[in-house]
Amino acid sequence: MKKLILFLAAVLLTVGCTPSKQCVEKEIIAVDGVPAAVGPYSQAVKIGNMLYLSGQLGIDPATGQFPEGGFIEQARQSLENGKTIIEGAGFTLEDVVQCQVFVKDLEQYGSFNSLYTEYFKTDYPAR
Repeated sequence: MKKLILFLAAVLLTVGCTPSKQCVEKEIIAVDGVPAAVGPYSQAVKIGNMLYLSGQLGIDPATGQFPEGGFIEQARQSLENGKTIIEGAGFTLEDVVQCQVFVKDLEQYGSFNSLYTEYFKTDYPAR
């Protein structure tokens, strides 16, 4: 069976810096409960009050495998992985201002949008 892959990236922005206070501190974010990075990259990087989240595959951190069942289960796991990192960095999904979503099979896009609205309820991020 062909694997359907979902890739999610989010950029977060919160308040806190002012023009007179420059935010330049860089913090590498690595949280438990999600798959470790499989290459030379970080799960996320926090710069001041912004969080840059690396893409998340729908891999179950408990098994290291894609969940059984297909696209929706993999998409849900991808969103859960991203949410875990976001929350581990001290943010919430309400802080997300932009998402990049890559769906291999565009016929699944409607199903993904339905799932997406379980995570982002109002004031949707740019996509």
